[in-house]
Amino acid sequence: MRNRETAAAVPREGARIGRIGRYPLRWHNALLALWTVVWFFVAERHGAVSWHYLRTGQQLLFHQIPGGGLALYADHPELQIGPVSFLVAGLFAPFPVELGEKLADAFMSGLGLYMLVLVGRAAADHYRGTGLNHKRLQQRVLIAGAAFIPMWVEVAVRFAHLDDVLALFFTTLAVRALVRGNATAVGVFLALAVDSKPWAVGFLPLLLALPRPARLRSAAWAVGLVAVAWLPFYLTHVDTLAAAHFTIPNQPASSLRWFGVHDAATPWWDRPAQMALGIALGALAVRRNRWPAVVLLAADARIVLDPSVYTYYNASVLLGTLIWDSIGQRRLVPWVSWLALISLYGSALLVPSASTQGFIRLAFAVGSAAYVLFWPQRPPRGKRTTNAPMRTHGSGSSARTEGRTAARRTPNARLNTVTEVPT
Repeated sequence: MRNRETAAAVPREGARIGRIGRYPLRWHNALLALWTVVWFFVAERHGAVSWHYLRTGQQLLFHQIPGGGLALYADHPELQIGPVSFLVAGLFAPFPVELGEKLADAFMSGLGLYMLVLVGRAAADHYRGTGLNHKRLQQRVLIAGAAFIPMWVEVAVRFAHLDDVLALFFTTLAVRALVRGNATAVGVFLALAVDSKPWAVGFLPLLLALPRPARLRSAAWAVGLVAVAWLPFYLTHVDTLAAAHFTIPNQPASSLRWFGVHDAATPWWDRPAQMALGIALGALAVRRNRWPAVVLLAADARIVLDPSVYTYYNASVLLGTLIWDSIGQRRLVPWVSWLALISLYGSALLVPSASTQGFIRLAFAVGSAAYVLFWPQRPPRGKRTTNAPMRTHGSGSSARTEGRTAARRTPNARLNTVTEVPT
């Protein structure tokens, strides 16, 4: 009954906004698909740089070559990749090596397009009942997505980092579930993100955006699934702990140089500091009712403290700016996304000085973090200001009443009921 009432609240003509004739595909998604194809063929010529790590890892995990199984991370600490990523990589193992790489590249590129759809729908759900202009939202997703795609193809096709791709994909699913009020799904998807790539722990503050009873249930799912994925390796092979201390060179373009860190390799404190800073900034964002900034802040913490400067790192930043520009603010021009693309990718291509590149990376991380955390924002019309991404269906006093009613639902009930929105 409630589903029908909610569906009736959405104007019928809204479902057709931006569609191509009678087809369900919308113009902005079609244009983003074409943009992805262009970048796919640009990157594919020199693609799949790191796919051999995924192929080797899944062979080790399934005992296809010796030295693997539960001893995988103890024997191969250089494989800083979660077990879920190796499981997914196994889907492409039956194909010839070159064909498997191409299929994996296409699969990861497709996930990027789907993520754009998910973010657009999450934004539409988040702003329902506030007089949202869906056409403007589609334009905003189109402009921000045009900046996101080059960096997504960088991680998905050129480097073929399936682990990073899955971590960001599952995090996007968690954002969508958060807006829809599905606490269990939020915990499950965040756990899968961490099980795909350990640095995804920086996204866990998204759990804090849930109401308290649902937050505890969601956190229990997250902790439980992370334990299921990782504990077998640690409990059977104590040397697995050494994998957490694996180091990489401290490159001249790293922002760490601007903090006076000139060690040849990763300092012992660096990885914990990245995670702690990302979690702290994300928690602050939720406290300030700016949970859409969590992904960007975690990505900022990573790039500003990481000793390496691979361009595929920027994909996490661009996902963060995409979420912020689509959900965190309502300006038509998503300038944060394009500033990120120009600053991080443009400097890597056009600025010859490694030290200057590091300073630009540092300036963007500090500036974007300060902006999303402290720049004054006006709450959308008809929307309550709360830590939980609670939506209202309607306007005025009736919308506020429904918001209070939703907040009083029992922990075992689904937090919100929504229908598909025209984005």
